[in-house]
Amino acid sequence: MTTATTQLTSRLRTWALVAGLTALMIAFGALIGGSFLWLFVILAVAFNLVGYFYSDKLALRVAHARPLRRVDAPEVHEMVGELASRAAIPLPRLYVMPGEQPNAFATGRGPKHAAVAMTEGLLTTLPAEHVRGVLAHELAHIRNHDILVSSIAAMIAAASSAIANILQLSFLFGADEEDNPLGLVGSLVALLLAPLGATLLQLGVSRQREYLADATAARLLGDPAPLADALEEIERSSAPALAVNPVTAPMYIVNPLAGRQLTALFSTHPPLRERIRRLRAYEVARPVQRTAAYHGSAAHSA
Repeated sequence: MTTATTQLTSRLRTWALVAGLTALMIAFGALIGGSFLWLFVILAVAFNLVGYFYSDKLALRVAHARPLRRVDAPEVHEMVGELASRAAIPLPRLYVMPGEQPNAFATGRGPKHAAVAMTEGLLTTLPAEHVRGVLAHELAHIRNHDILVSSIAAMIAAASSAIANILQLSFLFGADEEDNPLGLVGSLVALLLAPLGATLLQLGVSRQREYLADATAARLLGDPAPLADALEEIERSSAPALAVNPVTAPMYIVNPLAGRQLTALFSTHPPLRERIRRLRAYEVARPVQRTAAYHGSAAHSA
């Protein structure tokens, strides 16, 4: 399957997942009954709208990111300019965030409103070529138009956490049994399924888009080695995990909460070893000139 076909399939699946969880939120409201139905409808609409218009600002604020000025990192700005030209996308805004762990994420509602944030550890501990590989991966997310879906998914995951809190409050203050078809049982079911639904959504959205971004980045670079080497370097890093909200963790190139999860089965990122294996297996069909704009499809995955 070509990357162009994978792009379309991934986009359709992720939008379907977002729509499905939105509907699930409303269904929980109907299940609990009473005013909860309208509360959940309002939450679903509000989080989708906020995710569309303000996801980049919220993600950057949560990460404590600040603008990365050209005067402070001219080589990084040059790398991004070159890669953005190849990807045929506008220059994204660049930010730096605190943290020793080498990591980065892209956010925004589209290429014209995109931003890329990098940790201080990425810029200070990785060689320039490895940083270039990570940047290519993040620009690939922008080119593939999947940053909006992942941002909205994060917002809906946050809404699911809010649902759990609301339901806990409803137990404290009591529910209206006449308006609630299933009473306490319905509320308990919703309380248990809300966070599970959010986790499944993040799993469905994140894993495939990481493979797709890796493949696109390999084509942008003209060689998969810089990104594969960067992922290996990040995997070997002994830097402490980033203090991030679990809701935004799937946006990063590598899971910033590595080591805190109970099992890899519920990790929102594909295994690093598998990502590196696929990158090593890519065959670039033709050399990509450093000054050429990227218009073709990415290489086939193994």
